[in-house]
Amino acid sequence: MALITRCSMALSLVGLVAMLWAPGACAAPWRITHDHWSHADEMRFEDFVQAIGETNCSSSESCLRNAANPYRNSDQAFVDVDVDCAKLPYLLRGYFAWKNGLPFSYASRVSGEDNDLRYTKSANRVAERHDIVDPGEGIDAPETLRTMLSSVYSGSYRTDPDDERGLPADFYSPALRPGSIRRGTIVYDINGHVGIVYKVDGDGRIYYMDAHPDFSITRSVYGAQFGQSPMHLGGGFKNWRPFRLVGARRNSAGHWIGGHIVHAKNAQVPEFSLTQYTGTAPNPSADVKKARFVYDGVALGFYEYVRAAVSGGKTSYNPVFELQATMRSLCNDLNDRAQSVDQAIAERVPEQLHPSKLPDDIYDSHDTIWESYATPARDARIRAAFLQFQRDLGNIIRLWINRDPRVVYDGHFLRQDLQQAYAQESQACTVTYLNSTKHPVPLTFDEIAHRLFRLSFDPYDCIELRWGATGDERATCTDGAHKLRWYDSEQTMRDRIDRTAGAPEGTPMHPSVDIKSLIDSMGEQVSFQGMIPVGR
Repeated sequence: MALITRCSMALSLVGLVAMLWAPGACAAPWRITHDHWSHADEMRFEDFVQAIGETNCSSSESCLRNAANPYRNSDQAFVDVDVDCAKLPYLLRGYFAWKNGLPFSYASRVSGEDNDLRYTKSANRVAERHDIVDPGEGIDAPETLRTMLSSVYSGSYRTDPDDERGLPADFYSPALRPGSIRRGTIVYDINGHVGIVYKVDGDGRIYYMDAHPDFSITRSVYGAQFGQSPMHLGGGFKNWRPFRLVGARRNSAGHWIGGHIVHAKNAQVPEFSLTQYTGTAPNPSADVKKARFVYDGVALGFYEYVRAAVSGGKTSYNPVFELQATMRSLCNDLNDRAQSVDQAIAERVPEQLHPSKLPDDIYDSHDTIWESYATPARDARIRAAFLQFQRDLGNIIRLWINRDPRVVYDGHFLRQDLQQAYAQESQACTVTYLNSTKHPVPLTFDEIAHRLFRLSFDPYDCIELRWGATGDERATCTDGAHKLRWYDSEQTMRDRIDRTAGAPEGTPMHPSVDIKSLIDSMGEQVSFQGMIPVGR
């Protein structure tokens, strides 16, 4: 799409009307009316992100066109823009800055010691910055934002939060406490994925949206799918670093002209903290593997600690509600996956010959077909989320058995209530695919859980293999012996929970994610007041 870089002031009335109605109509220039982002600006940005997040928009284009975007009718030259996960936070932040007369700045280039800066073993450093300031005639916002989006990628997030040498990074590491993890906070997975938080509820659940290589946008709840990162790679939570425009002058219209951006140092940011990497106990080596997390004297796992800390200790666990909420979030993930698989089928990718080799990095390949239709990273996140679900539910059951006050349950038969809730949610989360003979095959949540490690991420596989079919269900697959050998050889990759970028093969892990068996094995644990639960 051609971009109009400057609107002519010498337009006839007819020409002006025609331009306003043209698909590429020039938007009003970006004028800087504030020299920094105030608290009120930040709150409006949070509201903006939440409004977008709570819609069902499924791409950056549909999100910007959505009624939840109050600026949607003012930017005809920019609404058609597609972004992946790393660009989505920058798009929302830069777009909001444009529409509210705010200055902006971004790391336009990073450098590192490895060839692929998305997966460096040591931190990247900011090599260049670009300040978005008004030269005097206004800023061409569409062109400026498109230039920014072409410069940022997942390697832009891979910076050491404790290293302030050289140019500043765009983000700082926030404390884990109420208000610090908020709408607009970034979540960075060092395996090459980025999400942006759009809601934090009273129990500390963190809801995020993320884009994908096929430019789709999905939503989920933060958990083990993002992993724990060593500090020097900068994974985890990130907040936008505060800055101020200095050296600018005001013109007669009240616009700030010229100047440059000065970012706050870590010590100047009250919310800065490295707790997410070092833990709450002494950890001289700052090794995330040695990090221990204690809240109000109780030792917790990292993800449990995040919920407790973000909620201010108000986290309570109703076992039935936790099961329902988690299953619904996972159901969203499964349905999003189904859409991705269906796109590969619609493009007839399984009808093509399988390549002679897999991409060097199956999780982030630049091969067009693989990047658009393969699901290894998505599937790894789903496996990690299922495993964390089982662990969390098992922990909640143990807390209830031990009469922990954090567990709120006023029923009499927890096993029975969990069994009923699981059965209902499993049936409600039925994913149906059309097999190779175009017959519908329904799969409940429980059925998918039992075949989770058989789901193929390879877009060249038949749809039956994409959904882990065996036996009669698999008989309709038309893949020949060559493709079936590829499917079998990829099992070690499907077994992985914690994927390793650049190393597609890994040690088979294949842990159990059988939630139903966990519930069924509880025994008749009764919670009448004054009685001791049994079946431990």
